[in-house]
Amino acid sequence: MKKEYLIRNLRAVIGRAYPRIIAANREYSWVIADIVLPLLSVIAYGTLYKFLGASNDFLGFAVLGGAMSAFWLNVLWDMASQLYWERMSGNLQLYISSPISLISILFGMSIGGMFATSLRAAATLIVGTIIFKLDFSLINLTQLILVFFLTLSALYGLGMTLASLYLIWGREAWHLSEFFQEPVYLVSGMYFPIKFLGRVGFFSSLIPLTIGLDGLRQVLFKQGATFGFLSVNIEILILLILTVIYMILAVFYLKKMEYLARKEGKLTIRWE
Repeated sequence: MKKEYLIRNLRAVIGRAYPRIIAANREYSWVIADIVLPLLSVIAYGTLYKFLGASNDFLGFAVLGGAMSAFWLNVLWDMASQLYWERMSGNLQLYISSPISLISILFGMSIGGMFATSLRAAATLIVGTIIFKLDFSLINLTQLILVFFLTLSALYGLGMTLASLYLIWGREAWHLSEFFQEPVYLVSGMYFPIKFLGRVGFFSSLIPLTIGLDGLRQVLFKQGATFGFLSVNIEILILLILTVIYMILAVFYLKKMEYLARKEGKLTIRWE
């Protein structure tokens, strides 16, 4: 039985990842919008920094931040609010009544969203590099890989945690997504080093994107360490801790929501 249950959940992961990887790329207008819109912000900040006489590495900070912003938007709109929209469209009751776990549903969405967003982020990074003629200087490949994948793991773990909370809050999910979008750009140092925010950086470190961006900048640019908030090894440790914490919270809240839905039947029939 355990083997069959595991196989069902693996199929659910693949089934939910497929639309994010394949189907989403069939709508070319979405692909263009996902690449062009973040690129406009990158060009705006990059042009401003260039006009002010900032170094080439500082321009690279802005380009990298613009590329990574795609992951934050994907987590905020396609992960955190996903279960709420599934309920409104009538799919949530099918997920809950099926012999699989909600964790596998969101895990599949995470994998698909992570892959699809990586392609869009890479496009933004490549175009930004060509426009501003950036000069990357890879300091440590191992640290780069660890920082990048731990950042995504912690970030999508946060998205899975928020998904269950948004399901509780209902209609407020949309307003919360709107509320969290722009402030995170500021407190996470999306287009500038978080070091400039001083003590605020310690609080914004709860957002994986903050530490992840700082670590990536330190291992990709010569002046990255100069503007670094913490050492890369410490940031890797923080990202690892955040990944574990958010994954545990995601499992806990999703299990709780699944239990309440099966016991009380309130999550799928309450319309607002």
